[in-house]
Amino acid sequence: MINSMDLKLTAVSTDIKRISAGALVLGVAKGTDGPVLVASPFSAKVTESLQGSLAALNITGAADELVRLPATAETKAETLAFAGLGAFEESTLTEEALRRAAGSATRQLAGVPTVLFALPAATVGQAAAIAEGVAMGAYQFNNHRSTPAKKLPLGEAVIATAASADKDLPAALKRAAILGRAVRATRDLVNVAPNVLYPESFAQAVKDNAKGLPLKVTVLDDKKLEKDGYGGLMGVGGGSERKPRMVKVEYAPAKPAKHLALVGKGITFDTGGISIKPAAGMHAMKCDMAGAATIFQAIVAIAELGLPIKVTGWLCLAENMPGGASTRPGDVITMFGGKTVEVLNTDAEGRLVMADGLVAASAEKPDALIDVATLTGAQMVALGLRTAGVMGDETLRNAVVSAADKAGEAAWAMPMPEELRPTIDSQVADLANIGERMGGMMTAAVFLNEFVGESDGTKIPWAHLDIAGPAFNEQAAYGYTHKNGTGSSVRTLVALAEEMSSAK
Repeated sequence: MINSMDLKLTAVSTDIKRISAGALVLGVAKGTDGPVLVASPFSAKVTESLQGSLAALNITGAADELVRLPATAETKAETLAFAGLGAFEESTLTEEALRRAAGSATRQLAGVPTVLFALPAATVGQAAAIAEGVAMGAYQFNNHRSTPAKKLPLGEAVIATAASADKDLPAALKRAAILGRAVRATRDLVNVAPNVLYPESFAQAVKDNAKGLPLKVTVLDDKKLEKDGYGGLMGVGGGSERKPRMVKVEYAPAKPAKHLALVGKGITFDTGGISIKPAAGMHAMKCDMAGAATIFQAIVAIAELGLPIKVTGWLCLAENMPGGASTRPGDVITMFGGKTVEVLNTDAEGRLVMADGLVAASAEKPDALIDVATLTGAQMVALGLRTAGVMGDETLRNAVVSAADKAGEAAWAMPMPEELRPTIDSQVADLANIGERMGGMMTAAVFLNEFVGESDGTKIPWAHLDIAGPAFNEQAAYGYTHKNGTGSSVRTLVALAEEMSSAK
């Protein structure tokens, strides 16, 4: 089910004359006076000639632009590929711009088995960013095709860098490869058809993917969930023939610096239940398990990197279907831990399964608790399709946003206004599962906050990531991001785990 291909990443010095490749990628910036060839590996004469030809060839340097030409005499590459870096001054070129340019070039060069990248890479950080972009751009989903696509994704990338002899570069390239694999694997899970990926098969995929890694996987089936009182999972999954699962994934190295708990929404398909969604676009609701896929692959990456931090993941898996045993609007369900919830809308189901996970995760008293979910359409209304909303305790919320910025992912801190709490009061139960319509992303976070526990009398630090928009791309591919599943927030969680591992 997780079939992401292997990718070879290597680095060489900027003297590239003897290196063979199907294509040589060069960077072009969108300058104020026209396109500018950046960090050319060629002689001054050839560089001047290429620079003089850019405008005539209608090469602008815009992001996502890629123009291929026959190679020059100073390279053994078969073609030159001019990749747009976007508009910037040379001193302000960001690692994310390199990441996106490398990913875009890799994505558009599908069918070329080996590519040499001569983008600006003076430092280990820049070389690693290029490697990450390549590792995320080299993706293709063929699980459901009778024959694979003819143009296979890139299999080998060679990065020309002035930091080729730096002792820190091998580890940086290894990290890039691990992050890229984790993102691609997350996309695989999100892109699988919902008749193939359902709670039981998702749980099996986790067990299969964890083999050979220092991970412990525990699966709670529907009988165990019913017995132990996981009312959110059982209520949401009751209408489906495919019964819910809770999957616990543990990474516990010796002498961990901290304990991070992650909870992921895993609605393998969301019809809305009795409060059924409109038919138009419902096929995309296979992506409603992206939160669970994200936290699982983040834990896999953390384990592969060997970070000195304990991480426990809770994958809350259910299929939300209408049926004779479905939860009805007006039903009251008892959540794991004992709180009761009046279900006013069965399409507000993600917060119900997540509540069970938050209570279970809180019982272990972690140092920090983060949940990730494609939770609300309101997230897209507020922040668009590419920016995750982050809510929760201010310190941890801001740490998550900082980690996202470091990783090159878009995230924005949002409040949880106190006036929203009374809107989820119920006339018959402890809580209602919906409240104020305006600011619905924040209202959902206010609901989840009610299920975060305490450790030694103090509330466990908690943050909530709503990735409804960023997790699934229904528009055109861009940068290293393909259509459909994106793998959003995997890198953010890994960056946060790295920060927590080194914090004193």
